[in-house]
Amino acid sequence: MNRIRIAVAGAGYIGRAHMAVAQQSGTCTLSAIVDPSSAAQALAFQAGVPLYRTLEELLERDRPDGVILATPNQLHVEHALTCLAAGVPTLLEKPIAPTVDAAEALVREVERCGVPLLIGHHRAHSPIMARARQLIDEGRLGKLVAVMGSAVFFKPDQYFSDAPWRRQPGGGPILLNMIHEVHNLRMLCGDIVAVQAFSSHATRGFPVEDTVAINLRFASGALGSFMLSDTAASARSWEQTSQENKAYPSYPDEDCYVIAGTFGSLAVPTMRLKTYREAADRSWWKPFETGVADTTRDDPLKLQLDHFVRVIRREAVPLVSASDGLQNLRITEAIAAAADTGLAIETTPAVAAAH
Repeated sequence: MNRIRIAVAGAGYIGRAHMAVAQQSGTCTLSAIVDPSSAAQALAFQAGVPLYRTLEELLERDRPDGVILATPNQLHVEHALTCLAAGVPTLLEKPIAPTVDAAEALVREVERCGVPLLIGHHRAHSPIMARARQLIDEGRLGKLVAVMGSAVFFKPDQYFSDAPWRRQPGGGPILLNMIHEVHNLRMLCGDIVAVQAFSSHATRGFPVEDTVAINLRFASGALGSFMLSDTAASARSWEQTSQENKAYPSYPDEDCYVIAGTFGSLAVPTMRLKTYREAADRSWWKPFETGVADTTRDDPLKLQLDHFVRVIRREAVPLVSASDGLQNLRITEAIAAAADTGLAIETTPAVAAAH
């Protein structure tokens, strides 16, 4: 079978990561890079592929089988619409759009044109996440009751000096980091229907938040609490616990999620299980049956690309749809609004109200 030709638009950090994965793939090949910057010329030369300044130039002169869009957030919708209009399947990096209104317009176009659009929430392709969801779906934990989560880590001063906009509202961990967690929690525990939040900037003193405490209500009736901070010296984040991204040191004794049900609990990503041996004899005075669920670890970016190739070949539908991307953004924006207003924000599309 011929290899699928993939072009990558955007030569920043995540774009370069996609390029590297495509170059190592056995199912596709990197066919072109799209970026107007002079720095992209060296990348294209090293990769041995042509460089185009715009998507329009690429689509006119060297139409690929699929495009990965790793361009700035404010260009996501414009660039996705260009690819959809050309009939080219697209992997669009998260967030789907800079605003919910823009995301809704893009979802409508995807539904109208029928061209596949995969949203780049790469953790959705993690074998750890798949195994955790399998255990929950099998009923190993019983009816879900509660989830406790965290993304607590320390960003160095250089992170903010390199990009001063990160000190301003919109550049904090809610909009930059929490959207990853929202999708993970929705995968594991179902739809999030309401949020509350407190935020603080007391540690750094920047206009943007550095720490957020979040409450979640799921459609099932389960409740959640989530601690988010980019100024706390802790390893309780996905990057530092999953062992999937080798750029981060990892700590195999740490978890970032604990999901508890009526029969037991699961810690993720260590996959430590605590369940009652007899459903009819459950009590805090009774010992748990303890163990570690078997799982594998692999690079989610690589697995996401393999899935995208199957989507291009029409062998699969997008695991993370445009509608999923929209709902992830809607919930993330609701968390920011809840922190700003002190109100509980409903996140179902038909409601989207505060009280």
